[in-house]
Amino acid sequence: MNLPLRFSSLTSRLRAGILAGIVLSAIAGSATAQGLFAPVITVNDQVITRYELEQRSEFLKLLAVPGIPEQLAREALIEDRLKLQAAISAGLEVTPEEIEGGIEELSSRTDLSPEEFVKALEQGGVSVETLRDFAKVNVAWRNLIRARFLSLARPSEAEIDRAIGSGGGGGLRVLLSELIIPVTPQTQEQVDELALQLSQIRSYDAFSEAAGKYSATQTRANGGRMDWINLTDLPPGLRPLILDLTPGEVTAPIPLPEAVALFQLRAIKESAVATPRYSTIDYALYYLPGGRTPEALGRAARIANDVDTCDDLYGVAKNQPATQLEMLSQKPSEIPRDVAVELAKLDEGEISTALTRSNGQTLVLLMACGRTAEANEEATREQVAQSLVQQKLRAYADSYLDQLEAEAIIVER
Repeated sequence: MNLPLRFSSLTSRLRAGILAGIVLSAIAGSATAQGLFAPVITVNDQVITRYELEQRSEFLKLLAVPGIPEQLAREALIEDRLKLQAAISAGLEVTPEEIEGGIEELSSRTDLSPEEFVKALEQGGVSVETLRDFAKVNVAWRNLIRARFLSLARPSEAEIDRAIGSGGGGGLRVLLSELIIPVTPQTQEQVDELALQLSQIRSYDAFSEAAGKYSATQTRANGGRMDWINLTDLPPGLRPLILDLTPGEVTAPIPLPEAVALFQLRAIKESAVATPRYSTIDYALYYLPGGRTPEALGRAARIANDVDTCDDLYGVAKNQPATQLEMLSQKPSEIPRDVAVELAKLDEGEISTALTRSNGQTLVLLMACGRTAEANEEATREQVAQSLVQQKLRAYADSYLDQLEAEAIIVER
């Protein structure tokens, strides 16, 4: 499995992890006493310790990788051992400069410098050694795949012609049901357990019943059922999870700010119409005290009835603190995942009141303001060729990793 890193809200996740790091530092202080360095997995006689598992799990939490962190950490560390073993067998070495370059590449996807990135991770409970190991494996695997498969991945002129000729085609549309469970620090453990149970549902009726009972979104009245939606309208981190599903299956619990999300795939189809892609999305966030109380929801409903455009919210927020209203214009990859999910359901001028902040004490009135389409510039033959190379390299890498795992001796304790 290749873990998809999601950096759209990484900076806030890292900063939120600082408080958790205070507790984690106390745990790390007694790591030996707790048996954290005992082996829990061996991969071709190479050991993975409990400490490594816990470190990778915390790392994935800070990166907001969708799924169950503990399970993902096991899979990722097994793959890391296989990748590094293969690179060593091929005689490849990773230099300290390459590792630093890998860390700089990761930090470049946030608004943090490499030094700030490392410090934020350490304050969130993740050691710099864990980050260096992660960067080392990524660099080693990338170098190995290019050395082994690059000559095979170069496309022919005919392949480039076909790729250029297929540009501007249709896209995929999905029919989903959603279940968004609010979370507070006091309910985190219970919600995590409940979400894990609900993720095992395979019945449409059972999922709809659960959505009506537990979900906090406006779709709960309809059993969580959403309308057809373009796959590209969903947050980038959610798309591969949806594509991995077959109809009836439910995603693993997906952590959101102050919530946990589950999505069930009901149907998928191709669209003959080209799917639009957006360079920026404009939206407004108006914050109302009171959370999901009847009073706050009632006020939000009155505001929704009184405004037609995002500019109208300036009148609503007049003489109020500047922090009461946020007008944002962001790339799709920069939008927090829970906001992006709601925006995917909204047309320009529509409003959602599904989100909260401040541990449920603040209700968020979210309004879609507009979307700017990506410039439809014709790609050059070189750009198309590079894209095809990357696609083929990913396919070769996945196949090679599957082969390594099939041939490996993996013992879990």
